[in-house]
Amino acid sequence: MNFRFAHNNINVLNLEKSLAFYKEALELEETRRIERPGFIIVYLGDGQTPHKLELTWLKERQTAYNLGENEFHLAFTTSDFARAYQLHKQMGCICYENKEMGIYFIADPDGYWLEVLPERF
Repeated sequence: MNFRFAHNNINVLNLEKSLAFYKEALELEETRRIERPGFIIVYLGDGQTPHKLELTWLKERQTAYNLGENEFHLAFTTSDFARAYQLHKQMGCICYENKEMGIYFIADPDGYWLEVLPERF
């Protein structure tokens, strides 16, 4: 057997708000969409790697998702860490900084934490 990593999934309450956030904050673009009566799935990609982030919107869902202690997270590297930091600071989405390690986390509209680190971490 030859397993390959395909995607990560997160569920979102407001699909359009989440799509706008991921485009502005992390430059992710929609690569594929599946629409069904009860849900919409949108795959986002960075245009450089085969990995995808799957956003699932359940049309009937009205309450926020329980993220527990938010220990699970996705990580993104950037070639311009200082510029990314300034963008995220302006967006007001930085939720945790570890200056000693040289990393920080941003929170998406649903409260999922996303780690941002320099490309050569």
